[in-house]
Amino acid sequence: MVSAGDFKKGVTFEMDGNTFTIIEFQHVKPGKGAAFVRTKIRNVITGAVVEKSFNPTERYPKAQVETREMQYLYEDGGLYYFMDQETYEQIPLNLNQVEEALKYLKENDIATVKSLKGTAFSVAAPNFVELEIVKTDPGFKGDTATGANKPATVETGAIITVPLFVEQGDVIRIDTRTGDYMERV
Repeated sequence: MVSAGDFKKGVTFEMDGNTFTIIEFQHVKPGKGAAFVRTKIRNVITGAVVEKSFNPTERYPKAQVETREMQYLYEDGGLYYFMDQETYEQIPLNLNQVEEALKYLKENDIATVKSLKGTAFSVAAPNFVELEIVKTDPGFKGDTATGANKPATVETGAIITVPLFVEQGDVIRIDTRTGDYMERV
């Protein structure tokens, strides 16, 4: 059982005969009245996204989710193919299931695929990835008094905010959970 007060991004639970995973959550403590948890949840089977508020004391059964390390192979016609490292079985997933992780995955990278009752519903990139910057504006000397940052596009197409000293062609480490620049590699 998981209480609504313990909700975090990625938690999967059962409610009203359906299985949901949390996309976003926010603990709200208004000046008047009781605290509540505002969430955006996705039905793992249909992919429908719903906004719902919960009382923090409400409890829900956790869903039995299997996780497997799989290799991202390629994209073909809107389907993204992943291969199980042990059985070499390939599974196609659609954009709704992989869009969060896709910003940080290159072909042949290893990702964590979550499945419920044998049906894959979500993909998570590794916590830290190293990607090359393919496009960024040059930083200007003397422009560092404010600790300024600039946008940079990495090889997967994701746009990351980086410090001014980072240049095109640099390889950087990114925390995929937050999308933040960590360091140059």
